[in-house]
Amino acid sequence: MRKTIIFLIFFSAYLVASDNMAIKVFQGYCWGCHHQTAQAFGPSFRSIANKRTKGEIIAQIRDPKDTYKMLGYKINSMPAFNDLNNTQLNAIVTYILSFKDKK
Repeated sequence: MRKTIIFLIFFSAYLVASDNMAIKVFQGYCWGCHHQTAQAFGPSFRSIANKRTKGEIIAQIRDPKDTYKMLGYKINSMPAFNDLNNTQLNAIVTYILSFKDKK
């Protein structure tokens, strides 16, 4: 029982840290063009989550010049974010996918 409680405390702390990282990445990299649920300059995270796989989202963040046509966009206005480390990238992709509509 004690091990379970300790595990839950550490797991909860991990989730909070991961959420905080996703918010920081969103505010530092995405907020200028994307909104979580509304269309802005770029598509909303909800729209992206409902249309794209995790791999497609990662590809678009890392190399939008090579993926925009494949994803159905007519032009590319998104910069590449190669300075995101894997932890930051996974945090923001998980955050984006959290806006997917529940079926």
